Amino acid sequence: MSNSILVVEDEKRMIEIICDYIESEGYAVYKAADGLEAMDIFDNNDINLVILDIMIPKLDGWSVCRRIRKKSDTLIIILSARSDEDDKLLGFELGADEYVTKPFSPKVLMARVKALLKRFENNCPYNNRNITIIDELCIDKDAYKVLVNNKELNLTIKEYELLLKLVDNKGKVFKRDVLINSIWGYDYFGDGRVIDTNIKTLRKKLGICSKFIKTVIGVGYKFEVK
Repeated sequence: MSNSILVVEDEKRMIEIICDYIESEGYAVYKAADGLEAMDIFDNNDINLVILDIMIPKLDGWSVCRRIRKKSDTLIIILSARSDEDDKLLGFELGADEYVTKPFSPKVLMARVKALLKRFENNCPYNNRNITIIDELCIDKDAYKVLVNNKELNLTIKEYELLLKLVDNKGKVFKRDVLINSIWGYDYFGDGRVIDTNIKTLRKKLGICSKFIKTVIGVGYKFEVK
């Protein structure tokens, strides 16, 4: 699977040039013209790297960088016409991985993108592991472990399977009987409230990540990241 890159830039010609180079290198690309749109895209997609202009409307680049860093280690390259040392230091203090000043060569920008992605892949402790990371939630499918803020949770097998079913189908609403058949089997004849009970205990154990499990009244449950 190719890496996904989010480009946040309000200058139309600039974003077209950058995105053309990114796509020519085989990466998936998302575009945002303002900070609020950028956060919406970031929160609803798996983004590996963000190319972020500072002077963007609605929510400036500094604020976007700060918000991303509160929830993710995604790579960030800041673009700015401001070359002052204080601005660069602020960018790195907020968690940026690179600071590129305008004007710049798109070829050089792509070289930095490739170098960052390669460095991250080489240093990633989860390489060759079946890992799902969503904000503070980490699911290690190979080890049958679930962690929140790096603390392992003590889940039952059914709680784990229920969580995995929802996570692997983000946004899909599951009826209770469908979840029962999928996890407990078609020959299960116990209490039909078993799903509600397990969802309740699962939410309690997930703590701050319980917000991802949504109840659809009269239908069932879904896993939603927003």
